[in-house]
Amino acid sequence: MHTHHTKHAGIVAALTVMAGIVAACSTTSQPPSAESVPPTENTATLEEGKKIAFDRKKGNCLACHMMGDGVSPGNIAPPLLAMKSRYPDRAKLHAQIWDATARNPLTSMPPFGKHRILTEEEVDKVVDYVWSL
Repeated sequence: MHTHHTKHAGIVAALTVMAGIVAACSTTSQPPSAESVPPTENTATLEEGKKIAFDRKKGNCLACHMMGDGVSPGNIAPPLLAMKSRYPDRAKLHAQIWDATARNPLTSMPPFGKHRILTEEEVDKVVDYVWSL
């Protein structure tokens, strides 16, 4: 009987630790930085970002990513969904779009800002749009 009680206590302790880990992972201890808040979420800016992202001569994100209401998306890159969850810090998403090679030198994603494929303003608009997905 003593072994059963000890085993039960061990299971309860393990579940308590797991619950604490889950709770810690689901909350943030610090408020978002100023960089993680988009400069604007107005509809016009988001539409401009979407237009650039879908433009085959500009962002051309649809060539590789499934995103929003894009038609005939590619599938060689991750779908652009739940982006605020994936990139809680907007600045990290901006850095990824600006120069994905900084984090992964072997990526097939073009460094849109670094190679001046998009202007700084265009990158900001694309980031606003993608972050809204």
